Amino acid sequence: MGNNHLLLGMKYYIIAGEASGDLHGSNLIKALKKKDAAAGIRCWGGDKMQSAGATLVKHYKELAFMGFLEVIKNLPAILKNIRFCKADILQYKPTALILIDYPGFNLRIAKWAKERGIKVIYYISPQVWAWKENRVKLIKKCVDKMLVILPFEKDFYAKWNYEVEYVGHPLVEVVEEFLNNEQGTRNIEQGSKNTIALLPGSRQQEILKKLPIMLEVAKHFPDYQFVVAKAPGLDEHFYAALLAPYKNVSSVVNKTYELLVRSKAALVTSGTATLETALFGVPEVICYKGSAFSYQIAKRLIKIKYIGLVNLIMDKEVVKELIQDELTVENLKHELNLLLSDETKKLQLQEDYTSLKNLLGKGGHASANAAESIYSFLTKLPQ
Repeated sequence: MGNNHLLLGMKYYIIAGEASGDLHGSNLIKALKKKDAAAGIRCWGGDKMQSAGATLVKHYKELAFMGFLEVIKNLPAILKNIRFCKADILQYKPTALILIDYPGFNLRIAKWAKERGIKVIYYISPQVWAWKENRVKLIKKCVDKMLVILPFEKDFYAKWNYEVEYVGHPLVEVVEEFLNNEQGTRNIEQGSKNTIALLPGSRQQEILKKLPIMLEVAKHFPDYQFVVAKAPGLDEHFYAALLAPYKNVSSVVNKTYELLVRSKAALVTSGTATLETALFGVPEVICYKGSAFSYQIAKRLIKIKYIGLVNLIMDKEVVKELIQDELTVENLKHELNLLLSDETKKLQLQEDYTSLKNLLGKGGHASANAAESIYSFLTKLPQ
């Protein structure tokens, strides 16, 4: 009788609150279904998770409130969502609740679920190592199993006497899949190698801080075509005004991977994009500049050596970081020049990128590793 529920398929309730969570959640769902063909899955996520076979309860587009003021303004809607989520979970009675990043919402649900005896599994840890370390206490209390995607997170949690499992980074398989499909390889053949990618971020304020500096650099490299990866949510006119003065600058939207495949180098705002650029093997400079006020606050709150994920993971400066006052046209021009002309630097970079990929691949794919871990954890539970 002990393993009876295995024959019937387990019930998973998965919550992701943004586009990246939807992507990684969809790959996790596919991997879970390989382990547990009869699995029942309800989710908060997006179209990708739905296509992978989950019943979509709420779309992340209804949940995305960024920034302090916006959260306060939308508090009634957020609280209503939380109430609705709890009721839906109780009605569904899942074998386990799987939370993907999105800590503001997910940690509240985790605490509530744990109090009701529901097994809580977290896939893709909130970035508690950067700030809000006090969240670890809550995680220890209410998360039964934490699966992390950055190798240093295992050591970070160990300091708090909390054992977590490192499963590798889900972006490795996403980039691999893109490169393996026919479209990706066709683009590689067609791509002129005189392209420099500009990835200035997705929010208007951050783009206004960084993109003008990146664009000025284009003037110093007339033989190269600079291509801006535009954020899909922003108005066409916003970019048009910024790009108009430059002859050798164009743009793409929703085609960042196609752009990286044919780029010789990239100027990238911090965040996941720095990792994606490295996984495509493109030499890059990390460009970060916030408002002076925000930067001073962040500097006091954030306890990390680097801001680029590539450097954090490798625990050394693999790629140059130009932060705040260091982000000038002159410095950027100098660094880009090195990436394009210094052969020793290029070789060293490719070597580091290979080590990075091996470290993040962890002998397989994060989704399959995570599904294996979740399934074996749940099957070993006493009935």
